[in-house]
Amino acid sequence: MHCVGSIMLEKLLNADGGDYRGNSIPCDNGHMYEFMGYRDKELLTVLGEVKIKRAYYYDRQCNVGFCPKDRALDIEGTSFSAGVRRMVGRVGAHRAFGLGHEDMKELAGIDVNAKEVERISEQLGTEAEGFFKKEAEVSLSEKVIPMMKPIPKMYVCMDGTGVPVVKAETVGREGKIGEQAKTREAKLGCVFTQTSVDKKGHPVRDEDSTTYVGRIENAEEFGPKLYAEARRRGLQRAQHVSVIGDGAPWIWNIADEHFYGATQIVDLFHARQHYWTVARELFINEKKMIEWTEKRRNELNDGNVEAVITAIKKLKPSTEHKRKLCEKETNFFKKNKERMRYAEFKKQGSFVGSGVLEAGCKTVIGQRLKQSGMHWSVKGANSIIALRCCLLSNRWEDLWEYRACA
Repeated sequence: MHCVGSIMLEKLLNADGGDYRGNSIPCDNGHMYEFMGYRDKELLTVLGEVKIKRAYYYDRQCNVGFCPKDRALDIEGTSFSAGVRRMVGRVGAHRAFGLGHEDMKELAGIDVNAKEVERISEQLGTEAEGFFKKEAEVSLSEKVIPMMKPIPKMYVCMDGTGVPVVKAETVGREGKIGEQAKTREAKLGCVFTQTSVDKKGHPVRDEDSTTYVGRIENAEEFGPKLYAEARRRGLQRAQHVSVIGDGAPWIWNIADEHFYGATQIVDLFHARQHYWTVARELFINEKKMIEWTEKRRNELNDGNVEAVITAIKKLKPSTEHKRKLCEKETNFFKKNKERMRYAEFKKQGSFVGSGVLEAGCKTVIGQRLKQSGMHWSVKGANSIIALRCCLLSNRWEDLWEYRACA
């Protein structure tokens, strides 16, 4: 059936006789392209290989030639049809490139090697980055007319996760124990909405409302991208906005700069890790450690951060290392106490955990970019992250509409 289909497709694509447009056509630089004859091109499509006849034009002054038909069919500089590239990009976004090559052969009967899967996927990822950039420009412009329907609650979450990279990408970057770093931090943000709570008063995330923004870059570059996505999602119409993070300073810097006035919340589960870090260092008796941490858990659930701080201060560290640890964690709770009023947040029916983003770090980045033996270039990693953000934000079709109109 593929064979029959490819024969019919080839006849259809060549029905225009090669797309001849006269002896000359204008160049964008004010010159003229001259008709130089016809050239055939082998093209791999979803139905199989076809041969396309194309009129070839050449600009002698610019010393460049092109085939108008290639542009019309979206095959400039490639021997793969847009349909094949779409399939390859989706496979490459989900699977290791070598496995993607096998999937294409098994599921579609299309033979593309692993290197071609990598090249096509990264090229589409670069176009996805362009798509997000264009979307951001539109979102930040005054031309955006917000819809009238208000959004009860909007959440913006941020986190970072390490991506294994090649050595050239970590030159001059210090890792653990003074060694050269082996990873680069990918920042991931998500935006989602909430309109209701369940029978027990627990917040319920709106179905399919989560969209992602991710990239390996510094916080100053990442912040505007996340803000633009929140604007695209209707930040101006949100009646209540919350920013949830793990307590890293860069997160609150972005929140202060781009989401001024939003409620800032330290993820409850990350907050618990801080008193557990103290307990594991200072308690030898497991029973006493459990009793102490259970009290801290109840205090934190009530938003009584001052009680947690007092409890840590009452401990008697036996070494300088333990004393410094207690001081460090005490300062963490002091600095973030207004971001830990969990009883108040829960009373408002708001989320107090960043589970959505924690899952996002695993699905968007971890499952694809952190598999055994993988080492990425920053450019390649960012391309695949952009593709996965498109897919997992349910914006795959939007990307292809953007490509068609570009």
